Amino acid sequence: MTWLPSPERAAMDADVLEWMGENNWERDEERFDALAQRIFRHQFDQCLPYARFAKGRGVTADSLRRWTEIPSVPSAAFKEMPLRSFPESQTQLTLRTSGTSGSKRGELHLDTLTVYKASALASLRRHLLPGLEPRQASFRILAPSSTEMPDSSLSLMFEFLIEDFGAQESDFDIRNGVLELEILTRGIEACIQEEKPVVLCGTAFAFVHLLDQLAQQGLRFPCPPGSRIMETGGFKGRSRELSRVELHAGLSDAFGIEPSSIINQYGMTELGSQFYDSTLIDPIGPRRKLIPPWVAVRMMDPETSLEVAPGETGMVTLLDLANTGSIAAIQTADLGREIPGQPRGFEVLGRQEGAEERGCSIAADEMLGH
Repeated sequence: MTWLPSPERAAMDADVLEWMGENNWERDEERFDALAQRIFRHQFDQCLPYARFAKGRGVTADSLRRWTEIPSVPSAAFKEMPLRSFPESQTQLTLRTSGTSGSKRGELHLDTLTVYKASALASLRRHLLPGLEPRQASFRILAPSSTEMPDSSLSLMFEFLIEDFGAQESDFDIRNGVLELEILTRGIEACIQEEKPVVLCGTAFAFVHLLDQLAQQGLRFPCPPGSRIMETGGFKGRSRELSRVELHAGLSDAFGIEPSSIINQYGMTELGSQFYDSTLIDPIGPRRKLIPPWVAVRMMDPETSLEVAPGETGMVTLLDLANTGSIAAIQTADLGREIPGQPRGFEVLGRQEGAEERGCSIAADEMLGH
């Protein structure tokens, strides 16, 4: 028999999907609060470890009064136990954080890809692809495909991107751990000849390697108008480290793409939504990560667990309504601060040393009922 979600869960998913499909991204506090409380109560009822965690903070499905009271699980807790709000037998896909062989990896369990895909594509359309029509641009991906890495959230997102927007020749240019430079450069040269925009996407680490190889061969590419770059992840490599400013300057020089068209993405496997730089839709405002209206981002003091004043540094804490089947409220191990602007956004400043490990230990103990 085919498993069907409860009417309550199906209704929540439908409401989230409706929001994701709207063009108006104005913040609606009343709408967010109502939907966030519904999702919390569902997850409190369906995920026993999370219920234990919430009760330990004095919050239950009956006592909740406002979304700001919803307890946030440390992101590292996803390494310790499955945090799903549906029957285990209905898991359709498990995405895992990156990690070395033998290390614990965080997991996001999905019983449906519908909401996850809708969230990813809504943000990509708005923040990476403004001004481009579907199939207009060729996408070159500096990451493995989901065939090679079926548990990679990044590879899955790039698959969505190519399927929904990419020209026919769009492809992945890292295969079996190797950057296929010749195939990549042929693809870019063909776009230059056809005056077709190129969208280069990949990890910052892969782009560092690409720039090294291009420099060794003396190669530069004047990419056509409308071309852009999306990079994500950290910058530390085995041989050297680049700042984001240095990386963007190198990419701009190598591909003839203005820095304002080079977009950084902030995302986590444990989340259902991602955050992109503002520069393609607000080129004169401060560079900041923009927030989908179905996500709340707060900066919290790690010692007091209270929200810091606007502009002050705190732990990046998120309530992501796209996470209907998992846990919506997550405390990251990253430091950040709010950046003013219209729309408002935030920047990530780095990781809080030791905070993730301490928070994870306490959370795991409570979730296991010890």
